[in-house]
Amino acid sequence: MAQLATITKVGNKKKKRGVAYRMIKQWDIQLMVIPALILIFVFSYIPMYGVLMAFQDYSIFDGFWASPWVGFKHFSMFFHSPEFWTIIRNTLIIALLKFCVGFPAPIFLALMLNEVRHMAFKRVIQTVSYLPHFLSWVIVAGLAMSILSTDNGSLNMLLQKLHIIKEPIGFLGESEYFWGILVSTNVWKEIGFGSIVYLAAIAGINPSLYEAAAMDGAGRIKQMFMITIPSMIPVIAIFMILAIGNLLSAGFEDILLLGSNPVLRDVSNVIDTYVYRMGLTNQRYSYATAVGLFKAVISVGLLTFANMFARRSGNSLW
Repeated sequence: MAQLATITKVGNKKKKRGVAYRMIKQWDIQLMVIPALILIFVFSYIPMYGVLMAFQDYSIFDGFWASPWVGFKHFSMFFHSPEFWTIIRNTLIIALLKFCVGFPAPIFLALMLNEVRHMAFKRVIQTVSYLPHFLSWVIVAGLAMSILSTDNGSLNMLLQKLHIIKEPIGFLGESEYFWGILVSTNVWKEIGFGSIVYLAAIAGINPSLYEAAAMDGAGRIKQMFMITIPSMIPVIAIFMILAIGNLLSAGFEDILLLGSNPVLRDVSNVIDTYVYRMGLTNQRYSYATAVGLFKAVISVGLLTFANMFARRSGNSLW
């Protein structure tokens, strides 16, 4: 019994000193992490005191501490706003379209690239698909507007040449086309860069699994469904959790630029663009902060729910 008590005490001491001991032992790795932690603290945590504006009638002349407190007044104003349901509808529809189309697209591209055996062709496709990610949304929106223009726009000219339409269509001036244009533009811009992680996950699969499957008579398609996709599940689960947490983040730059036409306001006005217009254009700082805080709280709730659901499969974030 005495020996057992001694072993238990030693084990407890090791557990207590475990974190500090590892941090000291890994001092070089900790030094690399510190700059990132400082950046996150300075730019993400210190500015969080600004959420106080959501509960005030904030004035730039009075400041945070002298502005009058109004409680949940601005939240109530947003919930009773005539634009509330339109904004929520647009945000959810655009976010769900991006999720349903944009989330699986990089997975499909990674799976297809994995099946390409000609390495030169594979590298060319990878490079071409990655490049749009590094273009700013100003450039991408300009390209989209040029292609979809009624005046010498490439798409209208092609459709007319094929005798599909007689007169040019104002794609960015008619609301029924906006969601499709927005989602397809996002997929084109991000599909290549998003596939990098999935290609890395595929590269980490043990080749002997494919060899064993081939010996058992499994073809490439069956190997994909029986080995490749199941091996990618942990990575897919993590990115799905993050995507669900961002469901209310339908977009900002892309919607603001592609939906700049006032005619599209009924289908392009989402929470982020609404906050921008209310806060910066109309200078209603407290109201815009309240709307942004509402979105942040819902997003945290969605992230927590998605993580709890994923924990059952053992692929949660925490």
